[in-house]
Amino acid sequence: MADEVKLLRTWSSPFALRIVWALKLKGVEFETIFEDLAKKSSLLIENNPVHKKVPVLLHNGRSVCESFVILEYIDETWTNGHPLFSKDPYEKAEARFWAKFGDDKLWLSVRGILFGNEAEQEDAKAQAREHLKYLEEQLEGKKYFGGEAIGYLDLAVGWMANLLSVLDEITGHVLIEELKFPLLWKWMQVFSDAPVIKESWPSRDKLVVKFRAMRDLYLAGKN
Repeated sequence: MADEVKLLRTWSSPFALRIVWALKLKGVEFETIFEDLAKKSSLLIENNPVHKKVPVLLHNGRSVCESFVILEYIDETWTNGHPLFSKDPYEKAEARFWAKFGDDKLWLSVRGILFGNEAEQEDAKAQAREHLKYLEEQLEGKKYFGGEAIGYLDLAVGWMANLLSVLDEITGHVLIEELKFPLLWKWMQVFSDAPVIKESWPSRDKLVVKFRAMRDLYLAGKN
């Protein structure tokens, strides 16, 4: 009996996109169910009653929530496909650490640029560049964060390869330039061009419209 795999996501969620990439890298066939978070479906609420958000992976009727948890579940369930983690315990721990760093530090500082006033943006930009220095160091001598092949950390911070340019256009703040972050700059090009990644990107124009509207609405509420 074939596995039944469904993914609850939105079209724009960078967290859900991690799961799309992982499943495709593993060669797992799955059904995509798009959610409208303004009108959450009963399926979403039933399968993620704690957070009521995407992504949610449904595997043979059982739900797995939270993108990092789902990535580990995928890697441990479909072991014959593309490995997401190194077998070395230390390297696996390092990948987990920097993935969490990407969400807890870098993502929040990038949001600060998007939703801040002029002074807040400058502060958030300085923080973001400090965070990016740490990630730049993780690419020394490597094609991907995972080495010669895309791995867990690449998927975890993969949103940078698309969203940063979107936010650059909206805010005018360019974070990654070739001269300042040559390894990250090159990684973004190589990662974006990998077939599984490239075919899955959401529309850039739609992302610009969405995030610009979110920014305008948020700033209007602050004034």
